[in-house]
Amino acid sequence: MDEDRLVKQYETGVRDFSGADLERANLSDANLWWIDLEGANLRGADLERANLRGANLIGANLSGAYLDEANLSRAALHGANLKGANLRRADLSVADLGQANLSEANLAGADLSGADLREADLRRAMVTREQLSQANLLQGAIMPDGTKHE
Repeated sequence: MDEDRLVKQYETGVRDFSGADLERANLSDANLWWIDLEGANLRGADLERANLRGANLIGANLSGAYLDEANLSRAALHGANLKGANLRRADLSVADLGQANLSEANLAGADLSGADLREADLRRAMVTREQLSQANLLQGAIMPDGTKHE
């Protein structure tokens, strides 16, 4: 799907784009509150400063995506592939990141307050212990050093 078509349809009230192929799409600065991108392919997409508050990204492929300063507050990212994604300064507060693959992701300065990281894979992720201490749930998460949080 073409990113211009997605934005135009979104502006007319369409919210369900589950399974959409948006690989390498440029959606920087897009305002896509409560969009449904479940299972979508957003590999390598540019979502810098995008507003994805409350978005459904369950099972989406966001590997290598650029999400610098994106608003993912209250987003559902359960089981999403965010391997190597750039999430610097992203707002992930109260986001559901359970079982998400965040390995090698850059989370420098990201807001993880109240985030659910149960069973998330954080191996080699760029994230501080202070950020992780703000997360709500870490049970079973694989920490940056490869150890499992109990």
